[in-house]
Amino acid sequence: MRVDGGDAKLGKRLMEQYQCGACHAIPEVAAARGTLGPPLEHFGRRSYIAGAIPNLPEPLTQWLVNPPAMKPGTTMPNLGVSPAEARHMAAYLYQLR
Repeated sequence: MRVDGGDAKLGKRLMEQYQCGACHAIPEVAAARGTLGPPLEHFGRRSYIAGAIPNLPEPLTQWLVNPPAMKPGTTMPNLGVSPAEARHMAAYLYQLR
């Protein structure tokens, strides 16, 4: 899936910068072996984000910016990701097929 304004290579670096691998196992991201959150392998094939939100570019970007606003009670914290950074991160996640 294509994300307008998204750069997958930059998105991968941002996943490392925000230490997403502390909670998630993420292919090709060094030391990303977390088990608290779901593994992100094959993320681009998933129908839903967090089991309830359609896996489309705009909802995914909103999720990455502020997960608790999208799904109250989620264990995924708001990490201060900007909308621009979220677009890059989404572009990377959609490459995980």
